[in-house]
Amino acid sequence: MLYDATDEQWREYRVTPRYLAGSDGTGDAGFAPVAHWPHHYLDEGPCQLLVSSPDQRIRIGWFGDDFELWKITAAEDAASGPHWSATFNHVTPGEIVAGLTTALEHDYDAGDHRFLARPSMYWTDAVKPLTDAGWIRRAPERGTVEIIAPDGQAGALVDTTLSSRGDKTIMLWAGPPGWGTRAEAVFTSRTPSHLIAASAAAMTDPTPVIRERHAIHPAVEHLVTLTPVHPPAPAAPRAPTPLDVRRTAVTQAVHRAARNPRTAADLRVQAARSRTAAPAPNRADGPRNTPVSTPPASLPAPAHRR
Repeated sequence: MLYDATDEQWREYRVTPRYLAGSDGTGDAGFAPVAHWPHHYLDEGPCQLLVSSPDQRIRIGWFGDDFELWKITAAEDAASGPHWSATFNHVTPGEIVAGLTTALEHDYDAGDHRFLARPSMYWTDAVKPLTDAGWIRRAPERGTVEIIAPDGQAGALVDTTLSSRGDKTIMLWAGPPGWGTRAEAVFTSRTPSHLIAASAAAMTDPTPVIRERHAIHPAVEHLVTLTPVHPPAPAAPRAPTPLDVRRTAVTQAVHRAARNPRTAADLRVQAARSRTAAPAPNRADGPRNTPVSTPPASLPAPAHRR
């Protein structure tokens, strides 16, 4: 089947809120901040693309066929195990992944090893962008805190207990429950707080993201605002029908009458004159003498006899 750019399913839309836009299936947005880092394309194994920092301490893996689409780690050196890890599932918008990869690229360029910093002792620092944006805090059960978006369609689940290395402590989520609708980003306990905050800030960013129509899950359609990137092309003009011609003629007649108004009485008088007017005299015959009648003289009154 040939690709048809005019089909509705391929039309591009600006989607808000961005955390419900889903993945575009390419990962371009997530890789964009580190596009200049070494790329390793792997033919075998679940990881199809690995982008690493030049010293290979930061690794960004793309698992194109797995539920956990992204796995991002940082280590003390190229040969060490991960100091922390973050995973993003196949529904997570790449623009949210870009929040983390942008922060990692910035930390690496700064050369201060901040991407290996100890997390803040206050868990609130990791989700501060959410609370600053007006997301609501609640405690669903002991040892956990949840931060919920005003629309109820996104949030952060925080484990506030003391966790050991490698435990999952914060999960960002968005969308209704379901394999194709729920986005999830999970961070282990030693992930620096500012990196989690960078991902959270990308969730609250009001800037729309662009998606083709088919990428929006049917179960999410009613929860997002879709604005066409390009308005539909105008329809080709059709040939006028006989009814169109008649309507145009009537409209033009009405406009002419409005420019030279006459009353109904004026029109009746004009019509009567045209029917009763005498024919004009024939100038070739010359003037005619019309006899004039003379009234008879008065008779004298009769004489009286004596």
